[in-house]
Amino acid sequence: MQEIIIYLIGFLIIAIAANEIAKRFQKIHFPLITGLIITGVIAGSSVLNYINKDAVDNLQFLNDIALAIIAFSAGSELYLDDLRSRIKSIKWNSIWQIGIVFIISTIAIFLLASYIPFMASFAVMTKLVIAMLMAVIFVASSPSSAIAVITEMRANGPFTKTAMGVTVVKDVLVIILFAIVFSMAKAVIHGEAIGISFILILILELALSFGLGIVLGKILQIPFDYNINKHIKAALVVLIGFSVYLFANFVAKQTELYFHHPLILEPLLIAIIGSFMLTNYSKHKIEFAEIIEEISPIIYVIFFTLTGAALSIQTMLGVLGIAVTLFFVRNTVMFLAGIGGVITSKDDKRHRFIAWMPYVTQAGVGLGLTTVVAHEFADFGHEFETIIIAIIVINQLVGPPLFKWAINYVNESHLKHDVSKKEDPRFAVIFGVENQSIALAKQLVKHNWKVIMVSCHHEDTIQDIDDDKIAIKTLKQLDKKAVADLDIANAHAVVTMLTDDENYFIAETIYEFIGTRDIIVRLNNRANFDKFHALNALIIEPALAMVSLLDHFVRSPNATSLLLGMDESQDTADVIITNEDIHGMTLRDLRLPTDVIILSVKRKGQMIISHGFTRLRLNDVVTMVGSSESLEEVSNRFEV
Repeated sequence: MQEIIIYLIGFLIIAIAANEIAKRFQKIHFPLITGLIITGVIAGSSVLNYINKDAVDNLQFLNDIALAIIAFSAGSELYLDDLRSRIKSIKWNSIWQIGIVFIISTIAIFLLASYIPFMASFAVMTKLVIAMLMAVIFVASSPSSAIAVITEMRANGPFTKTAMGVTVVKDVLVIILFAIVFSMAKAVIHGEAIGISFILILILELALSFGLGIVLGKILQIPFDYNINKHIKAALVVLIGFSVYLFANFVAKQTELYFHHPLILEPLLIAIIGSFMLTNYSKHKIEFAEIIEEISPIIYVIFFTLTGAALSIQTMLGVLGIAVTLFFVRNTVMFLAGIGGVITSKDDKRHRFIAWMPYVTQAGVGLGLTTVVAHEFADFGHEFETIIIAIIVINQLVGPPLFKWAINYVNESHLKHDVSKKEDPRFAVIFGVENQSIALAKQLVKHNWKVIMVSCHHEDTIQDIDDDKIAIKTLKQLDKKAVADLDIANAHAVVTMLTDDENYFIAETIYEFIGTRDIIVRLNNRANFDKFHALNALIIEPALAMVSLLDHFVRSPNATSLLLGMDESQDTADVIITNEDIHGMTLRDLRLPTDVIILSVKRKGQMIISHGFTRLRLNDVVTMVGSSESLEEVSNRFEV
């Protein structure tokens, strides 16, 4: 134990350094994972020997913890409600990407076995099962990398949804496929017979792993049922994940002791099923996803640095040629599978030759499965791991740019649109120039609105406006032509702050001839309320508004401050539902950030009192409050 503690302290110091060094790699456009692996290689036994082979062996428990969290992360991304509209496309593309990639890659690697140094001298069946192990890992992709690209590009659309769905589904199914192939490989390599008893035991092991995964889903909910510190919850999630590996190891030893045959449970499969159950069948999916998102960067630093430390730079250079060859084999097969998936699912023909691009990148799951193989087969595991890691590093460099190009090709990136939107923001026209209207205009400009103030009176104090972002127009005469010439048809809102007669003329003209969505009227005389209301105007009566505002401050000061935006980190937004995936979902099933609150839902002009079971419909107007970053994220999900 003392030796392990010493190794652990030394490794954590190196891991902290690796994290900082990897950030420098990002500045020269290298993936973070590549920086971590290279730092681990340099710190490992092949270069500086800061992390020797004994240290790597003694720190194997860190790999187990990391693999559990990687499986939790993959399972948490498989949220069924998010995949409904593209389920057919996801199904067929997943079948092709798993089936064809696995089968053809197995054949290709088997045929190339004579050129792979560690495989050349093996028997035919051994070559075949090793080729199958490599092919399984070729199937794996990286949900985290896909999400990073989608977020960066603010991508949304059929191609993006299919790519994300297939990436996550593949990582779930590849673990099941790996469990089967891994058991077969152990039997062949260790000289066991593959008969009826082997198949029955394998089915039993998989069934038990599934069952324990369902139980784990219930156990994972326990920390979230109590109001405890989120750091304690994170620690408990890590502990539960590690316990899965401890339990699987315990069962294997006990069954071998009593039945002379170990019962091999699959910890990765148990963890991914547990995470999937919690995400889809509990109320804690959002909090769980946030906890995983917080702890994953730390876990990845530890996992990838330790993986790099286990590598030999001499071995990596020796297998670089075959790694590049296998890289081209993998991507050629995925290209063919992509064509088949698009044709079978009857997707847009433009997707045929780019459908493979989102799945090039590999990371956590692929590396995790590789370390499992390396740990089990001492004879060739090290060389196997080195080749796969070299392929994964190349995929990390090539994959994200390919996915970005594909998103731009199908016009599903909203990045350019958003940039232009900032240059040409939402547009408001304010009639009347005075202290209140000037203050309103400045507040809207602060929130990136384009504002035109319209002066209708010669006595307006235009000189008091010292903001060059606010345009001023003067009307010599208030008539229909003058109002129409103000480009009000493109305005998101019109605010009238003149006399009631002037306000009514403007509101009526807009109502009858232009049709701007929101007309806000400052009322001067309560007697005129009904005629403005008949024009669907939003009416503010200053005296009553002030009394109402003071009343809310007295009864609920925190809520009033929040809604008025007095907290600078908070903002409000109205979003129109145009995403078909959101249509029919209840508010409680939306995976919203925890700092976003749904205030109201407006449907066909009618306000709906919303609650957790309120179902959203296309063209609903949802009013939300939250941080600017979270509101932007939710808006991107709701709108297409």
